[in-house]
Order: sequence, then structure tokens, then C-alpha cells
Amino acid sequence: MNFAIGSVLVGLFALSIPIAVAIALAAAAGLYFFTSVPLQVVPQRMFVGLDSFPLMAVPFFILAGNIMSNGGIAARMVEFARSLVGGIQGGLACTCVVTCMLFAAISGSSVATTFAIGAILIPAMVQRGYPPPMAASVQASSAELGIIIPPSVPLILYGVSTETSITQLFMAGFGPGLLIGAALILMIAIWCRVKGYGTRDGELRSPIWPAFRRAFLALLMPVIIIGGIYGGVFTPTEASAVAVAYGLFLGMAVYRTISLQDLPRIFRESAMSAGAVMLIIAAASALSFVIGRSGLASDIGAWAQSAFDNRYTFLLAINMLLLVVGMFIETSAAILILAPILAPIAIGFGIDPVHFGIIIVVNLALGMFTPPLGVNLFAAAQVAKLPVEQLFRYLLPPVLTIITCLMLITYVPSISLLLRDLLY
Repeated sequence: MNFAIGSVLVGLFALSIPIAVAIALAAAAGLYFFTSVPLQVVPQRMFVGLDSFPLMAVPFFILAGNIMSNGGIAARMVEFARSLVGGIQGGLACTCVVTCMLFAAISGSSVATTFAIGAILIPAMVQRGYPPPMAASVQASSAELGIIIPPSVPLILYGVSTETSITQLFMAGFGPGLLIGAALILMIAIWCRVKGYGTRDGELRSPIWPAFRRAFLALLMPVIIIGGIYGGVFTPTEASAVAVAYGLFLGMAVYRTISLQDLPRIFRESAMSAGAVMLIIAAASALSFVIGRSGLASDIGAWAQSAFDNRYTFLLAINMLLLVVGMFIETSAAILILAPILAPIAIGFGIDPVHFGIIIVVNLALGMFTPPLGVNLFAAAQVAKLPVEQLFRYLLPPVLTIITCLMLITYVPSISLLLRDLLY
């Protein structure tokens, strides 16, 4: 049964069937051919999968990210980030990393980060002499921080699908996000010095204090969101609604970059993005029900216990699996299908479920800018107006950098868990 379901799913993916439809059809095929359960269970399980209060945060954070993109907040964050690191050789490319870290604390989406920041910085880097494929690859790799640094939509999905505390997952995302951001900045600085890029970047640098003043209200947004969650003022779901309200206030009342005429377009784009994600969540819920009836989770758990002597070899195998999965399967679908199966096995090896969630998300984030199906890669290529294959040879330095960080995150749990352990 499990092999048949997997074959149907892979075959539908290969035929370029939309992900949500492919998952739902695989679930229906499993029920129809291998069980006596009526097919009416599929829509029932899809509804049950969406009937979760924490999932309300997903469309709200997507909407908040779109409001930020249209509200002039991204431009102010770019200016502030440039004032911090713009003075070094390669400072403009480093500005891309810092801005993505700041924007990640608002949007929860790496694709939104790619479009919002890339539209500003990719043309600026090209104008300053960076090769266009390098500028696009730096943006694509930096934007993966959008799903690691909280608030993060994939962390919410992992928390819902494995019944893990979303607040603790958000706490655990900071250490890995800062580590990867610092590593990318170091890599870019070395890369630019070796290749001679970005020697005139300091000419664009603004003084820190004026840039901070102009960006203050925008920078206050992640402080309100994250501080409110950790301070117990509101839940992650309520924080998503606060992010939307604050973003609308800045965009419409303070910066006046969003008009009433812009709102229908912003809401429509957000609804389409959120609808796609929620359909995947619903379909994955039905597939998880079918997989649960098949006993696959217990079979894999028994096999893993016999195949791996300790947690270290198990984690190495999981990293290899997820790196491949992330290259071919959309992040939300991969989390919703694999997390409920793998998390109990990881717990059986003594791995903290919060730590394991970070490992999964960092792995899949890497897949978002690697061929053949990395969504950030295609988004950055679209912004740069380049064929995506031109970016491939410029991806090796950031990929190796993030894989190194992934190994540290995997085998040094305190990188993820230190803040959680201090506060809990």
C-alpha cells in the first residue's frame, strides 16, 4: 500500500500536477484500492486538517509580508542595513543578507523576502559591477532566512503537524538564523575580496543614526511581534493579526505608500498565496490519515531503530534525505507529509522535537534555492531577468556555507535550544 501511494504521488509530481491535487489524489487512491473506508473521508479529513486555530497565522503572515513589500518598509530596512555593513568591500551584497534577516522577522516567507528585497538590491548590485547571476544567487540564498528566523510559516506547520509548541519553535529559530546570516556575510566578504567585487560599495553608505531614525518604526515591527509572543502578550496567531494591523498603519497612515486603491490587489495576491498553502495543508492532512492507517510510521520507526546505532548516524541520514526532498518537493508539503512520520522516530532516539523541527526547516530552506525546483532561485532569476541556469555556478559558495551551518545546527543542539532553555 505505502509503495503504491508513494508511486502514485511521485508519478503525479512528474506529470506536473499541482502539488495539492497530487497529494489529495494519492490519498484517495490509497483509500479506494487498499481500504474499505469510503472516499467521503478525504474531504472530511481535509476539513479537519484546516480546523486549527494556529493555522490562522499562515494567511495573516502572508498578508503582512505583502503589506511590507508594498508599504515602503523594505526600502527603509535596506537603507538601515546598508548603514551597518555597507562600508566593507562587498558591503552591498552583505546588505542583502542583513536586510533579509530583518525582513524575515516580519514576513515568515522566503519568496516574499526574495521579491521585496531583490527588487531593490539586485539592480543596485548589478549597477555597482556585480555579475547579475551572482547578485541573484546572493539574494536567493539570503532569502532562505525568511523561513528560519521567526515568525516562520514552515515552523508553524511543523508545530501544528507534530503538536510541538510554536512559541518554542520560534525561540529556537533565532540561533540558527543568526548563525547562517553571519556565515553568509563572512562568505560574501571573502568571495568579493578574492574576485574584486564591491570595491566601491562604501560610496552608497548612509550614516547609521539618520538611517536608523528613518527605519525606526519599521524596525519596531519585529520587536512588537516577537516581544509580544515571548512576553505572553499574545499568541503567535494573534501576533500575525497584529503584524497586519501595524503594517497597514505604517503603510497607509505614516509612510502613505499604500492607498485604498492598492488594498484589493494586496488582498487578492495574499489570498491566492495563502489559498495555495492551505490547500496543500488540507490535502496533506488527508494523506497523513491514509498513511496512519497503513502503519507506515511504526514500520519506519522499527526499521530506523534497527538500521541506525545512535542518533548521530540517524541525523546524518535524515539530513541527506531532506536535502534531496527539499530539491524536489515544495516545503509546506514536505513538512506536512514527513514531519508526523519522522518526529516520533527522532524522539525515540532522544532528539528534542523542537531541535528536530529546526533541522527539518533548515534542510528544506536549502532546497528552496537549489536546482531543479528551488522557488527562491526562480523568483530571484525573475527579478534579475535572467535564465535560471545562469545562476547555477554561482550557487556553490552559499550552498557549501549553509551545509556547514546545517551540520553545526544538527550536532550542536544548544545553537537552537539555548534561548528556549533559558526562558523555560
